[in-house]
Amino acid sequence: MKRTGLFFTYFQGERLRDFPQALEGVLDKDNVSYYDAHYTSRDGLFYIEPIPEALVLKVHSIGMVDEIKRTGDYDAALYGVSGTVQAAREIMDGKLDNAFIFTSWGDHHAGSDFFGGMCYLNGAAIAIADLREKGVRRFCIVDTDAHHADGTRDIFVEDPDVLHVCFCDQDYSDSFNKVDVDIPVHTTDDDFMARMEHEFLPRVARFKPEVIFWEFGYDATRGEYADKGLTPDCHIRIARLVKAAADGVCQGRLVAILCGGSGRMVASYAIPRIISAMAELD
Repeated sequence: MKRTGLFFTYFQGERLRDFPQALEGVLDKDNVSYYDAHYTSRDGLFYIEPIPEALVLKVHSIGMVDEIKRTGDYDAALYGVSGTVQAAREIMDGKLDNAFIFTSWGDHHAGSDFFGGMCYLNGAAIAIADLREKGVRRFCIVDTDAHHADGTRDIFVEDPDVLHVCFCDQDYSDSFNKVDVDIPVHTTDDDFMARMEHEFLPRVARFKPEVIFWEFGYDATRGEYADKGLTPDCHIRIARLVKAAADGVCQGRLVAILCGGSGRMVASYAIPRIISAMAELD
């Protein structure tokens, strides 16, 4: 079984109302570790330490950070990023094999000097900046949120050491290892998985990253705000495929970050099963 870390940060909105209770039967497993930003009385707790602003400023401009502070949400966003950074550190140090990051705010619409779409800070990018200081050189970000990851692309647009494969609403590829895969409306689970097998697996196998970041959004699920026809079970299949890729190319080192999606029912159904797949509980 894999040693999987679950990183809980500040929650806003309804989609995660059922957590951590929805993880009954997962949290009690010996190979699953629980990290929390604020439930300090919980048994078996590992605390999430907030990262310094200096690390945030390695990716985002000071003007952008000041603007986020004026929203009143900076501290909550910082804890989400801190969970991602801590997870990546512990994976690269060999303390964990993989991790799932629960966030209120996503990553991929936060660029070097702009933010939007419920994304304030780019946790994957900040974690990559942190790991680079520790000698890690090659990274992959695979994004299965329904929308284009304009912020992530802005940060890494001419960085050939970051393979970025985004399953969104446009087709694109360039010489800097940046790829967009158009997923049309009314896509079936099988069609989506076929696109991942064709567009993601060969690229990540050739690129050989040292760690994979998976931007997981369930907003393309039927009935969600970016409905493309997927069922909740498709996300579990995606998790198994991305995990298998990580097992094959980078010793299983995988950081999954919750991005888009709004419904409680989909979250409560899919996320425990995704974590079970990552931890090899099923």
